Amino acid sequence: MPLKIFHPITPSLRFTELNRPEGITDKRPERGLTEHKHKTGGRNCYGRLTSRRRGGGHKQLYRIIDFKRAKLAARAQVQAIEYDPNRTALIALIAYGDGTKNYILAPKGLKVGDTVISASKCENNEYRPGDAYPLETIPPATRVHAVELVPGRGAQLARSAGAGLELITIENGNAQLKLPSGEMRLVNAKCRATIGEVGNADHINESLGKAGRNRWLGRRPRVRGMAMNPVDHPNGGGQGKSKGGGGRQQVVSPWGQLAKGFPTRRRSRPSNSLILIRHNGRPPRGKK
Repeated sequence: MPLKIFHPITPSLRFTELNRPEGITDKRPERGLTEHKHKTGGRNCYGRLTSRRRGGGHKQLYRIIDFKRAKLAARAQVQAIEYDPNRTALIALIAYGDGTKNYILAPKGLKVGDTVISASKCENNEYRPGDAYPLETIPPATRVHAVELVPGRGAQLARSAGAGLELITIENGNAQLKLPSGEMRLVNAKCRATIGEVGNADHINESLGKAGRNRWLGRRPRVRGMAMNPVDHPNGGGQGKSKGGGGRQQVVSPWGQLAKGFPTRRRSRPSNSLILIRHNGRPPRGKK
């Protein structure tokens, strides 16, 4: 089982369930495919806090992932399946015949010794996990991940552990995709996608067990606005609990932004015309 449950010999182990995926290769990351990762602690270039609840955590090397899969018509062999501290998915080290090595997201079912390819179309009509093709050449009802939004830009959709999109159909040069949230949207059919779903789906079932493990990941404590003083947060103060709604104060951010039910997506976004059905099952605003 990928999930490891511990005997509760200490209080922190009582609720700890850690994800231990099978098939991970015990090796150091490929040196030429890593780079230094500068941590900001949530501060911008002026030293001002712009992203709350970040800071600390273990040092990490960034693994350079090949999201473009631009090396076409060349088979590569999977040499290792590795853990990546920068993402929830596992990564696979692939090596081409000319000695070039790259990291890709490890799809479900990919093992050491398998071969993957990135091409303009599938020659033998066998769509295997890890192979990358343009959406226009992939048959409908296929599960895909690492999908581009703009041809040649690199994968942007379905990159986290267990994620996968369903290719519905190809019409008028656009591919219709169903996202894990239930949203239906159009993507240029020339965009590339990788066959299969992202592996390590048990990541969502992990239970960290203690606050300290969150600090190791670089996540600082989150304080509720209701627990603050009025000078620190709009929801602060009050005699006892003062939940939002029902004629009382609304739940907002420290700067007054409504936290529940307020649409934050701009109506003027160009990609709004490509969304057919939103995640809530309704058409986008302005569409019928």
